[in-house]
Amino acid sequence: MAKEASQTDARLRELGFDPTAPTPQAVATLTGLRSAAGVDDAAIAHALGGIIAPEAATALVAMEFGASGALRREIRRALFKLRQRGVPIPEPTVEAKPAQAFAQDDLSGVLSAADATGARIVWLVKSRGGGGLRRLWGLVSDNDGLLGATIETVTRKEFRQQRAEVERRAGTPLIDVEWRLVDFILCDAYRRTPEARRGQVGNFLAVRSEIIESAPSPDFHHPIYDQLAAELPQEPTTELMRDPDVAAFRLPPDVTKSYADEVAGLRDSVLVLSRAQQEDRVNTIVERAIGELFAGEAAQRLRRHLEDTAYFFLRTNRRPLAGQMAAAAARLRDGVDVRRQPFFVALMRAQLGAILAEKQEEAQEEPRLIMTPAEMMRARQAAQARMRGRTR
Repeated sequence: MAKEASQTDARLRELGFDPTAPTPQAVATLTGLRSAAGVDDAAIAHALGGIIAPEAATALVAMEFGASGALRREIRRALFKLRQRGVPIPEPTVEAKPAQAFAQDDLSGVLSAADATGARIVWLVKSRGGGGLRRLWGLVSDNDGLLGATIETVTRKEFRQQRAEVERRAGTPLIDVEWRLVDFILCDAYRRTPEARRGQVGNFLAVRSEIIESAPSPDFHHPIYDQLAAELPQEPTTELMRDPDVAAFRLPPDVTKSYADEVAGLRDSVLVLSRAQQEDRVNTIVERAIGELFAGEAAQRLRRHLEDTAYFFLRTNRRPLAGQMAAAAARLRDGVDVRRQPFFVALMRAQLGAILAEKQEEAQEEPRLIMTPAEMMRARQAAQARMRGRTR
């Protein structure tokens, strides 16, 4: 037994677990290894029992939900050990359903990943007593609300075929989710739809009533805060921006353009600024942009995007990324000042950089009728150089 435990500990260390690391990091590493090959949950529970801290207890309580047999016994042993060492054990939180079974009262939900503009497909599905399915098909946008909603009856075979076709064309899976989450996404999108556009999406509430009789809920406790509770204390890092789904996300250009113009103005200024001075001024612009754009309703929209992206990552076996996204969402939920936090700084820089890159491409493709003073100086110097070359 001791030999097996030693081998397990060695395997965890090979995969990045360092018991001497700061507690939030150690706990986050362990919870992120739950889907790693060659490591079972019992080994992770045993290792968590050796971290004498409330974060470890929270992670163990989250693991206990739905656990049974040997795994549950190992979790209970680890919790008992922590309790003996004076660590408070939190009360278990109640999740709506285990991840394996989201259907309830003949209702289920399906969700796609969001594209770069925050648009995604959501299906709210209800089984029919006489066979087949009743499906509310919605297209929602982080920025524009509900873009479309239709209801139809399909056979289960048609449902499977259409789902496979959507996945093939989109190049990304559709995931099964709790129906309450899908319902909240649809209703929240409808609430955010501009009045002038509501006529284009039809009478959504009447369509919804064909599947769900209860009134829409004004708020929703997102399941990621329970399912990724152990990862919430960690600091979201710039590593998130390496993921294509995260890096591709764009805020509406009309809200970020003015800040990008300020950054471009530094480059075109006739004042001679050192690289360090330019970087300091860019940092000031980025910090101000975060403070102004990641506040109020905009912060709420970004938080919802981060929550749903974390959920998608979790359901597609990318738990470490899911944990960081959930941690970023929690900071917006809790009103934390994120102006200098690395992930949010990298996210804002990506927004401004995308606009500047587009402007540069446009400038290369179209003749310029208006030039900045710096550009005029460079153009004049280039013309003079060409003239000198011809006279030699």
